[in-house]
Amino acid sequence: MGTKIVGLGVYLPEKVLTNFDLEKMVDTSDEWITTRTGIKERRIAENETVVDLAVKAAEEAISNAGIEKTEVDAVVLATLSPQLGFPATACLVQERLGLPHSAMSFDISAACSGFLYGLDIADAYLKSKKKKTVLVIGAEKLSSIIDWKDRSTCVLFGDGAGAAVVRYEENDESDILSSKLYTKGEAWNILYREPCGYLKMEGRKVFKEAVSGMTKSSLEAIEEAGLRPEDIDLVIPHQANFRIIKALAEKLGIPLEKVYVNVNRYGNTSAASIPIAMYEAYRKGKLKRGMNVLLTAMGGGLTWGSMVVRF
Repeated sequence: MGTKIVGLGVYLPEKVLTNFDLEKMVDTSDEWITTRTGIKERRIAENETVVDLAVKAAEEAISNAGIEKTEVDAVVLATLSPQLGFPATACLVQERLGLPHSAMSFDISAACSGFLYGLDIADAYLKSKKKKTVLVIGAEKLSSIIDWKDRSTCVLFGDGAGAAVVRYEENDESDILSSKLYTKGEAWNILYREPCGYLKMEGRKVFKEAVSGMTKSSLEAIEEAGLRPEDIDLVIPHQANFRIIKALAEKLGIPLEKVYVNVNRYGNTSAASIPIAMYEAYRKGKLKRGMNVLLTAMGGGLTWGSMVVRF
């Protein structure tokens, strides 16, 4: 008995911003961006809000789960680009979806680790039997908090949303086998957003912290799940930078062909990154039921962590 991931949904804006488009905006080049990040293009929400993105991803997840909206009794929304200072973006999503008032709704701010934090919170609520069905969303409109004159950050990020419906099933084993989450508050100033301003990042320091933290937490989560790295069928990492992903795979001793990568097409979508990748991998047949899947991320805070899911 335990937590089951029963539906996934994604929404990506139509507008594609390529590296060649960015060459016309800042002093950069397709070669420079591709070599250092692996990113070729990203999506940009022009006339859509972060609530619009979240609602569309959530609607698909609910439909794919085969449940009624009235069955959702909690919404956990991870974002670092909220619609308003308050109320929580999750409250606006709850209203737009027409969910019952009993569906408690709140945001979490754990940056790129947000979806993993959200899944862990949902897992705790479900296993305590306080909730039956939780909607976990990662949604970002990062284009709204990017300085488009800063080539060190504007080339990295994109907009999008991903969602998962998770339920407590009395007669099934839990999909979530382990979870290891961490925070290093003393390093907050290497990745943060200025008050009412732009996202700021010290790339080299973030790179080092990401590889180290994701590797360590991944190994811990794999061990806690009673597995070994070779037992992992698929790794779905936060899509921040291809060089980080490659370094992580090497340190874990997991072949790169067992790692799902889509950073080249969407850039870094922060909290939306992992659910978008999960959805896409499932649709392409690379993520299948019964697989041992490693999810891992590093974000501002610093926050990071890993989770092993038997999907």
